[in-house]
Amino acid sequence: MSTSTSDTKTFRETPKELEALDLLGSDARHIMLYGGSRSGKTLILICAMVARALRHKSRHLILRLHFNHVKTSVWHDTLPKVLDLICPDVQVVWNRSDYYIEFPNGSEIWLGGLDDKERTEKVLGTEYSTIFFNEASQLTYQSITTALSRLAEKTPLINRAYYDCNPPHRQHWSHRVFIEKVQPKTNVPLPHPERYASMLMNPADNLDNLPVDYLDMLEGLPRRQRDRFLHGLWLDTAEGAMWKYDWIKRSLSVPDMDRIVVAIDPAVSKTETSDETGIVVAGRAGNSLYVLADLSDKFTPKGWATVAVNAFAHYHADRIIGEVNNGGDMVESTIHAVNENVSYKSVHATRGKAVRAEPIAAIYELGRGYHCGSFPELEGQMTEWVPPPPGKQDNDSPDRMDALVWAATELMGLNMEDEHSIVVYDDRQEISTY
Repeated sequence: MSTSTSDTKTFRETPKELEALDLLGSDARHIMLYGGSRSGKTLILICAMVARALRHKSRHLILRLHFNHVKTSVWHDTLPKVLDLICPDVQVVWNRSDYYIEFPNGSEIWLGGLDDKERTEKVLGTEYSTIFFNEASQLTYQSITTALSRLAEKTPLINRAYYDCNPPHRQHWSHRVFIEKVQPKTNVPLPHPERYASMLMNPADNLDNLPVDYLDMLEGLPRRQRDRFLHGLWLDTAEGAMWKYDWIKRSLSVPDMDRIVVAIDPAVSKTETSDETGIVVAGRAGNSLYVLADLSDKFTPKGWATVAVNAFAHYHADRIIGEVNNGGDMVESTIHAVNENVSYKSVHATRGKAVRAEPIAAIYELGRGYHCGSFPELEGQMTEWVPPPPGKQDNDSPDRMDALVWAATELMGLNMEDEHSIVVYDDRQEISTY
């Protein structure tokens, strides 16, 4: 596939990418490339998809949880690069209203996001020869199997499904299917395990295409993130962790919510290279908690305030909750500088993290904690954070988990800072008393 364009750009596969191409040419029907960040997984899968589109008239789909994310990362970045690198002289038509490209032979590559119901129905209303599940760790197994029902186009091509991801939890469906070769729900062996193949690709395999200090940056990440994004390791539930992965229930549909909040756990530093700011959108329906989005990332104060205010509008939230131990009045003033009309409430932690988190973990243990999608980073923090021994200070700062705890505390009517005992009930039994 090595080519050179008229402006002297050259694309030569790394040894690991050549190994991936061999795997993509195997008899497997479902192929997952997993591993650390910037390892070439997405690029090589789109290269394979474009090659298939050029070979025979056919239709192909790149699917991700959020349409805006696939538009930004694939439509505006990786897809143009791939076309420029492997077929620069092919005249491709870009349909910028429906987000698909068309080749001279009539083949099409479509983009879709599962968070846009109207668009999802449109792209899944036809059949495909290839479906690529980009960032598959963010997708539920039910959404995968629903989309796979459209992998049914009749062409000379063998219909295939591609997947890529940074490894999430070992109990995630992707590990169950591709590593353990079992059905995620039942643990029954897959009927045709030879049709499922996977390969580890890490940034160390892609050094020629990375900035010189990129690996050093990954080496400096906290252990959990370093294991996942540098070494491509699957996460485990830590012994003594407050949450178990199996407690998290998945919901493809979002019920009518009684209340929705956006919770923020701001980073201490005020620069773009600071710790992450936790931003979680959650809602309550009856006595159940629903996590709708994890928008956490590294931001400047204006950046996280803008994301929170936009989420407040998008999800029709009732209030923004801001943890102010480190930010004080700055949190409220930064939020209201973006939009002075949003409803805002400050919360202040005077008790330990474990005291605040335990009633929320109990909600999950009773089967009332739902995630509308898969949130690997958040779920990793939930299942890896272990409360410190009595008398020991907790120096860890699980920002995403903290934001979740604040959101759930507000939604479920709990007051973790009340000096009186707190009793949390479900319909049948007492959960916990504090």
